[in-house]
Amino acid sequence: METMTSARRPDPEQHIDDLSRFVAASPSSYHAAAETARRLDEAGYTRLDEREPWGDTSGDHYVIRDGAIIAWRQPAGADAGIPFRILGAHTDSPGFKLKPQPTLERSGWAQAGVEVYGGPLLNSWLDRELELAGRVVAVDGSEHLVRTGPLLRIPQLAIHLDREVNSGLTLDRQRHTAPVFGLGDAGDLLALLAASAGLAATDVAGHDVLVADTQPARRFGADGQLFASGRLDNLASVHAAVTALLAAPASAEHVSVLAAFDHEELGSASRSGASGPFLSDILARITAGLGGTADDAARAIAGSWCLSADAGHGVHPNYPERHDPEVRPMLGGGPLLKINGNQRYASDAHGAALWAALCRGAGITGQDFVSNNTVPCGSTIGPLTATRLGIRTVDVGIPLLSMHSARELCHVDDPAALSAAVAVFFAGAEHEAARA
Repeated sequence: METMTSARRPDPEQHIDDLSRFVAASPSSYHAAAETARRLDEAGYTRLDEREPWGDTSGDHYVIRDGAIIAWRQPAGADAGIPFRILGAHTDSPGFKLKPQPTLERSGWAQAGVEVYGGPLLNSWLDRELELAGRVVAVDGSEHLVRTGPLLRIPQLAIHLDREVNSGLTLDRQRHTAPVFGLGDAGDLLALLAASAGLAATDVAGHDVLVADTQPARRFGADGQLFASGRLDNLASVHAAVTALLAAPASAEHVSVLAAFDHEELGSASRSGASGPFLSDILARITAGLGGTADDAARAIAGSWCLSADAGHGVHPNYPERHDPEVRPMLGGGPLLKINGNQRYASDAHGAALWAALCRGAGITGQDFVSNNTVPCGSTIGPLTATRLGIRTVDVGIPLLSMHSARELCHVDDPAALSAAVAVFFAGAEHEAARA
């Protein structure tokens, strides 16, 4: 019997090159949803409109809601209570968002008014060539993706003017984070954004525009083992999920679902976030399209699984005391099973058993992650999904250094290994290796 082993595992070097292209095409959550949709279109998926009746959704489909996308593969002739296998991730990354009336003039400089988005490492955004990217909505209600290319920079104060800077850098979020984009009257930012969409500034009625680093992703280190890129948290998981969904053999036993939410870095409380109704709306319509009742919907959820894929922390060699003294995951050691006794992650014993089976089926090695008791643990969409839907959920992800930096770091092998495990999950083939 053929197994989900290295013969079908993505090649790490090809996968990392494709991840580079995915990140480059996705400077904002809206672009990430659009790039995911483009790849699904090429694979024959059909986009559905939430405002239209659907009926039976057998086949391959997706829906975009703002900066989020949900795609699924539904087997023909499915029972109304067919369970779901959901890979949850998120499309947004921490950084800055453009304010209303964003063009500023100070001390002879043209600057952009920005608001801190989520929890970025502020100092990592200094002295980088940045771009604006996101969406503008015209007065006629039409939506347009925009990106400027290199336009902005947040210049750090010279050490000659702050002799104590190396003893501790403190950035005021209002005064010290406004990027420059020119001298004097360099133009209006909204006009620049409108022009990139072929619009006049007066055509723009609203905007959701983020700041993104423009430096390309790059391999480096001994034998090119290390990979630096912006937005690995969490585009590495979105990319692993879409590549796995397109590569995995179809299953007749469940509906395979990719749910890439927006606004995770803000707490997920939005119509396109994991705390919102997006996923439950889609699952309910799939079950209803099969003629399902409330009892069928409950059966479907009871038999379902969600993998919540988000980045985790690898051991930092300069700060080893910040990690658990015994559980010390390494970059290149494989994707993580994320565990927290206070349910900041949703993994439990059944989830650990499933994850171990997925790793065996994919022919990869996994690692555990748990926080040092003195360091507060972050969280993910996993507990939110489990709470909202009542679905059994397990939190996983690749290990990073410099999480929430403008430029994060992973090992070239780990994203492909995550994709391989997700492909086994979508195929329902976790016990193949054991049976072979």
